[in-house]
Amino acid sequence: MRQAWRWFGPRAGVSLDNVRQAGATDIVSALHEVPIGEAWTEAQVRERKSLIETTPAGRTPLTWSVVESIPIPDAVKRLGGAAKHEIAAWIASMEALAANDIRVICYNFMPVVDWCRTDLDYVTPTGSTAMRFDHNTFAVFDLHILQRKGAENDYSEADREIAGDRYAAMGAQEIADLTRNIASALPGSATEPLTIPAFRDKLEAYSGIDANRLRQHLIEFLEAVTPVVEDLGVKLTLHPDDPPRSLFGLPRIASTEADYAALFDAVPSPANGMCFCTGSLGVRADNDLPKIARRFAERIHFSHLRATTREGDGRSFHEAAHLEGDVDMVAVLRELLAEDRKRDKANSILFRSDHGHRMLDDLNKEVTPGYPAIGRLRGLAELRGIIHALDARALA
Repeated sequence: MRQAWRWFGPRAGVSLDNVRQAGATDIVSALHEVPIGEAWTEAQVRERKSLIETTPAGRTPLTWSVVESIPIPDAVKRLGGAAKHEIAAWIASMEALAANDIRVICYNFMPVVDWCRTDLDYVTPTGSTAMRFDHNTFAVFDLHILQRKGAENDYSEADREIAGDRYAAMGAQEIADLTRNIASALPGSATEPLTIPAFRDKLEAYSGIDANRLRQHLIEFLEAVTPVVEDLGVKLTLHPDDPPRSLFGLPRIASTEADYAALFDAVPSPANGMCFCTGSLGVRADNDLPKIARRFAERIHFSHLRATTREGDGRSFHEAAHLEGDVDMVAVLRELLAEDRKRDKANSILFRSDHGHRMLDDLNKEVTPGYPAIGRLRGLAELRGIIHALDARALA
């Protein structure tokens, strides 16, 4: 398996030498500055690739291997195959990447908001901080800040009472922080930052779109792009919903083993793959991660390895240290390594330590939420240790 690192570019505060020092060899990046829906050009991709892969004398070379992500425009999620202009632009971006020999593309299909957290610096017992999704705080935003039409039907009476009390006790800054965390698009997000009125308008635009219809729109997108994907030798990897359940009454269709099976049955091309994110899938207690990895092993081209801890109410969770929480990382890696040993090096599974606690010196500086250098370094080192141990056992 090839060790990768998500890099947000030269302004993100983590240098390419930092990546080398962490021991990663492959870069996961994207042209985040290009507006969603606008086609990437070969020249833009070539410039970023040159920045990553031009190796100073005496330094370890790095390879831009994975794009995360080419965002799927909102029109595609709402209209499916009818969003021809947006799909054509997406294909053009993919062609620009393939022309520069970058052939693994991660994407998601979450409507309006993608990955969602209520707290970016939840203090853990060690004094490090982690990202957290708190169900009751989310209800505060949904019921009292966004004031979504019909939201009260998605919460119990007890939920509504807790949310009301919590909202009444919040100050203006707390409300602003919560609004920013949920509505303003977290790092790497494939959706646009939204004001509250724009948020309501987006939700209204999805009125009448249920899970079956959203799934059909994804299938139509895949049917449109897959012939080009196959011609270019590209692998698509669909990231799971995060969290893997409905938010704001919207459907989510990449949350379970059954969800992925339905998509693979509908579009059976081997290029139609998955990004196996253990943290996202692990939020659901009914997701058997080693079983999912085993069933879809041939379709896993990219993996996010992280752990989450489900909290007492079963609806809240926080990011755990990579070898803690509710993910059996040893069992997961055993399955991924078994698949990886069947492949040639060029098709080896790429993985990255995803997210990470904010700790040590990162507590004293501005860092990209979810992507501090030191926490991810710790995670990658721990994952590397498991891989070495499992490889040694396999050779014994």
